[in-house]
Amino acid sequence: MATIYDQADKNTRLTWVYITGFLVFVIGVGYVFAGVMNNSAILYIAVIFSVVMSFASYWWSDKIVLSMSNAKPVDHDSNRDIYHLVENLCITAGLPVPKIYIIEDNSPNAFATGRDPEHGVICLTTGIIAKLDKPELEGVIAHELSHIGNRDILLSTVIVILVGFITLMADWFRNWTFWGGERRSRSNDSEGGQLQLILFILAILLSILAPIAGVLMQLAISRKREFLADADGALLTRYPEGLARALEKISADPTPLKEANRATAHLFIANPFRGKNVAKLFMTHPPIADRVVALREMNVD
Repeated sequence: MATIYDQADKNTRLTWVYITGFLVFVIGVGYVFAGVMNNSAILYIAVIFSVVMSFASYWWSDKIVLSMSNAKPVDHDSNRDIYHLVENLCITAGLPVPKIYIIEDNSPNAFATGRDPEHGVICLTTGIIAKLDKPELEGVIAHELSHIGNRDILLSTVIVILVGFITLMADWFRNWTFWGGERRSRSNDSEGGQLQLILFILAILLSILAPIAGVLMQLAISRKREFLADADGALLTRYPEGLARALEKISADPTPLKEANRATAHLFIANPFRGKNVAKLFMTHPPIADRVVALREMNVD
C-alpha cells in the first residue's frame, strides 16, 4: 500500500517531468511561431523565457501565488489562536510549522503552497476563521498540512506558473495575428509560401489547444490530490467529521471569493467558483458531496 512518502516522491518526480516537458514544449512552440513570423529571435526568446520561467516556478512559485491572492503574513503574536492550531497539528504530523498567511475575504476557503515542507505556507481567509468552529478549522488545516506533507503543493504551484505562461504565449500570438502580423510576415517573405501557411495553421492550433490541454492537466491533478489530502487530514485529526462539516459549510456559503482567479482556483480546499455553472470537465475539485461521503465512510479507529 502506498504511503505518504511514496506520494511525496512521486509528486517530486512529476514536478521535474512537467518542468522538462514545459521546456521542450515552449521551445517547440517558439520554433513554430518564429517560422510564422519569419523572425529567428522569437525562438531565442522562447528558449530564454522557458528556462527562466521553469527556474522561477520552482523557487518562487509560492511567492507569486501569495501575491496573486493578496495574502498577508501573520505570526504568533498577531494571531495566537491560529498559530497554535497549526503548530499543534504540525507536531502530530511531524512537520515543521509553515508560514501562515491570511486573505482579507469573507468567503470561507484555504490553500497551501511552497516547494517543500521546509518552505510550506498555509493561507486562510478571514471568512473561514470566522465561520468554522475549532474541530472544523482543525480539519481544514490538517487537510492543507497533508498537501504539504505529500509535496503536491510544489506540483500544483508549478503548474499554476507554467499553465499561466503558456496561456500568455497563446494570447500574445492571437493578438499578433489579429493585428495583421501574419500578413506582414508573408509580405516580407514571398518564398516558401506553402510552408509558411502550414506553420501558420499549426501555430493557430497550438495557440488554441495548448492552454486547454494545460488547464485539463491542471484539473486532473487537482481532483486526485483533494481526495488524498482529505483522507490524510482526517487521519491526522482522528476526526473525519470535522473536515466533513467544514466542507459542507464552505460549499453552502454563497459569499464569492474576490481574490480568486482561474490560475489559482485549483489550490483552494474548495472551488472558489463553485457558485457558477461550470461543466464537470472543467471543475477544479471533485464534488463536495463525494468528498463528504468518503470522509464519513472512513474508519480511523
